[in-house]
Amino acid sequence: MSAVGRTNLRFVDPGVKVNGQYYRDTLLTRDLLPDIKQYSHYFTFQQDGSPEHQARKTVKLLKVETPDFIPLNLWPPDSPDLNPVDYKIWGLLQERVYKTRIKDVDELQRRTAKEWDNLDQRIIDKAVAD
Repeated sequence: MSAVGRTNLRFVDPGVKVNGQYYRDTLLTRDLLPDIKQYSHYFTFQQDGSPEHQARKTVKLLKVETPDFIPLNLWPPDSPDLNPVDYKIWGLLQERVYKTRIKDVDELQRRTAKEWDNLDQRIIDKAVAD
């Protein structure tokens, strides 16, 4: 997400292990980076410290494929100010998605995607600005 738009949500199929290769080949190269580049060819890419994000091959890919990649040594631990998706947007989506009982994973994905699509860009703008 950013002040200029947001990518589509991507769901990992149940049972898929998200390792470095899956993260690079599927989530980044096939899905996320092309989505981001729809909005702008200049962007800052930030991620957290999960093992697949820290993998040498992942960092190398992102240094090449993103115009402004924040290197591992500058990633702040648990910083709500620098991670508006985790600390602001997901909480709001969770509140909306779980208003009523969910019967299965398919319904959870449908509701989450619907609420993501209906999320007012001004809410995202405020989270980014904060």
